[in-house]
Amino acid sequence: MALKKKLFDHFDKLETRTPKAREAALMAALPKQIAHAKRRASGFARILENVRPEKIKSRAALAALPVTRKSDLVALQAANRPLGGLNATPVAKLAKVFMSPGPIYEPEGRGKNWWRSARALFAGGFRAGDLVANTFAYHFTPAGSMLETGALAIGCTVLPAGTGQSEMQVAAIRDLGVAAYIGTPSFLKLIVEKAAELKVDISSLKKAHVGAEYLPPALRQAMLERGIHVTQSYGSADLGSIAYESLAADGSVNPGMILDEGLLLEIVRPGTGDPLPAGEVGEVVITTFNRDYPLIRFGTGDLSAILAGASPCGRTNTRIRGWMGRADQTTKVRGMFVTPKQVSDIVRRHAEVVKARLVVAGETGNDQMTLKCEVKGRPDGLAAAIVASIRELTKLRGEVELVDAGSLPNDGKVIEDVRKYV
Repeated sequence: MALKKKLFDHFDKLETRTPKAREAALMAALPKQIAHAKRRASGFARILENVRPEKIKSRAALAALPVTRKSDLVALQAANRPLGGLNATPVAKLAKVFMSPGPIYEPEGRGKNWWRSARALFAGGFRAGDLVANTFAYHFTPAGSMLETGALAIGCTVLPAGTGQSEMQVAAIRDLGVAAYIGTPSFLKLIVEKAAELKVDISSLKKAHVGAEYLPPALRQAMLERGIHVTQSYGSADLGSIAYESLAADGSVNPGMILDEGLLLEIVRPGTGDPLPAGEVGEVVITTFNRDYPLIRFGTGDLSAILAGASPCGRTNTRIRGWMGRADQTTKVRGMFVTPKQVSDIVRRHAEVVKARLVVAGETGNDQMTLKCEVKGRPDGLAAAIVASIRELTKLRGEVELVDAGSLPNDGKVIEDVRKYV
């Protein structure tokens, strides 16, 4: 199906409800979901112990509830394996369990389009019958499964390509006539450049849906000039799809990201649960209506802001500015979260290290990690041993710089992000 044919179709009628009708539906469902979480999830039974669900039927009432933050999950899960008691469906009845760095464990239920990613793909022009190369990882972390389930819900055929092996990716796109790409923007760029280097025709590739990294405007434009329309979405391993872009009639992208229909969004002042006025930058806090994993006031640690008005595509839900950084020091590097705790765990492995600061640098799409370590003495092999620890604990490559004791700033920073977002 041509990209522009029926471009303004919507995934379902929920997307074009009046804001008043949507809000009424959310407020009607909210007390039921809170009651379900208290009844079926032991963790929320404790967190919401003194909450009367039938009273939580407005945003003001919701704002009085505690925020459970992503940064709390490691401790919650360590105390109550494997999911901190936040799951309403027993693990034995789930479809999958994933493991992200931390470690943090995330469930996937058995329902169709469980991660709700179909809306995001549909808004980006994906349609039934498209052959889609999904290059997100299929092991441990959920991104591969998250996007695959959405593509299958639309009716696409999925090539589970996974990460790496750019020459094989190029060959598969050519041989199979792959129409659409799912993955990070940097890997899309690598595949397109590899095809040009090998002089392989991949003109069947017309659309791409990307995430997990910053999408530089220059990269989006470069892909458009090659006939590839790129949209992006914002999501998390805990919540699935949160918000997504939509295509305009001319193939450009409408401004802002549209909130998914299965969520209730609050933007709160970082470090608190206090909602901010529309337009102010704050932490994204989500209440999900997922029955398997009913996260109530879940603080993502991500920064964003609400945009005024509705999208020109006809979808009427709230728009946000997308991912604008972290409310805490946890940082996303090459699509993976790196936490201050991981830096601390690395330091504890090496007695010679007194203090460390992880500096994330580089241009967009080319993240570079350097762990600056204040050390007592510099025994042979120390830097190499620390490099190995970085790889083991973060699942990412990083460099090490050994510096004199007392040379790092005394400002409490464990992770410093100095990347250039241009």
